[in-house]
Amino acid sequence: MSSSEMQRLQASQNELQAMSYSDPLTGLGSRYRMRDRVRILAAERASDPAPFTIGIANLDAFKPINDLFGATAGDEILCQVAHRLKACIPDGAVVTRHGGDEFAFVLPLVFERVGAEKFGQMIREVLSAPYDLGDRNVRLSASFGFAIYPFAGGEFEDLLKSAETALYRSKRRGRGQITVYSQEIVREMRRATQLEQALRNAIISDAIDVHFQPIVSLANNHVVGFEALARWQDPDLGFVSPAVFVPLAEDRGFIDALSDTLLRKATEAALSWPRELFLSVNLSSAQLMDPGTSSSILAILGRVGFDPHRLELEITETAVMTSADTAHRIIDDLKAAGVRISLDDFGTGQSSLGRLRDFLFDKVKIDRAFVSRINSDRASAHIIKAIVALCEGLDLTVVAEGIEDAAEAAKLRALGCTMGQGYFYGKPADAAATLRFLNETHASFADYATA
Repeated sequence: MSSSEMQRLQASQNELQAMSYSDPLTGLGSRYRMRDRVRILAAERASDPAPFTIGIANLDAFKPINDLFGATAGDEILCQVAHRLKACIPDGAVVTRHGGDEFAFVLPLVFERVGAEKFGQMIREVLSAPYDLGDRNVRLSASFGFAIYPFAGGEFEDLLKSAETALYRSKRRGRGQITVYSQEIVREMRRATQLEQALRNAIISDAIDVHFQPIVSLANNHVVGFEALARWQDPDLGFVSPAVFVPLAEDRGFIDALSDTLLRKATEAALSWPRELFLSVNLSSAQLMDPGTSSSILAILGRVGFDPHRLELEITETAVMTSADTAHRIIDDLKAAGVRISLDDFGTGQSSLGRLRDFLFDKVKIDRAFVSRINSDRASAHIIKAIVALCEGLDLTVVAEGIEDAAEAAKLRALGCTMGQGYFYGKPADAAATLRFLNETHASFADYATA
């Protein structure tokens, strides 16, 4: 090979290396540039390992924006993100792009968790301002994961993996979250994974149980129905609260399997009840985003042989707002089959009055946050009175949740509330205990409440 050919080859290799070290879209450095900067910093501080921090920022829900407005608009947003980041990072810091909607930082003068969190908060605010696309503005949030050298890793690959772990936890917690890597986070994620696997196995082995809490007519204390509530007692983990495992199933994408199991077991148990009693079951926000939900529910009712007119499905305002059009179609399909729909936790979400207008609900359930203060807080009593009056005008039944004593029940009755449930009337009981009660008497709830 001649010297000129060798020079051309060397020039070509240098050009390729330069290209690999920079992002062609934004002009930022690449992952390789970040790697070299981290290695240089680590070498400089080898004798006295003073900390420094790396971080990863990931835009939340960027893909739907990219799909909606097109790749050109998406590229423009990424360039604006890069411009903002370059303009606000401190002296000596490096910002890079790792492809897609992920950006990274090397922060030589951030030494501990609080400093990393403050930097993340500052960048989060910078990135939350509107992005100008000419004829429209777009808003985005970002999630962050940080790792501090040498505690989260002494080598670049280990440090980056720790930052990615922290970012993963942030994304799991929702949008706009900031996480700094620690051993406690690792233990927490391991516990969550253990819990997830145990829950999946429990669903497969049909180990999830259903308990039933009575719903009564406040006029005469007669039982009119029961709400089905999920319960899980794991051989190794012990009792696991539904407040823990239901959101976990929703987050990890198998809430449909859990919900189908609960509906099947609840309706099978309710077949043995007097036919005038209804069964109330909760629907998750994920189910109200799935167009197949209504057909799945009706198929289970058909297989079990349960009358759809005896079923009530409880949904929250937040769940309805997540995907209003799909939720509307699901609710319409279920109501057409005879299923009744109840709006749960009324008054604690957003756009309550608008939702009552837009959706044809049958019932409204007043959140226990109002009920628990009905005799000590005038505002709560007036709110409940207003809700009852509103629902009477819309021909909606009102159910009060969380009734814990006779005074609360009497006050709700005086305000015109139709139905109620809570520990005053009975704690959730398993299917066998519920059936025993119903076999003894279901006309009066006095015996059950004192059992």
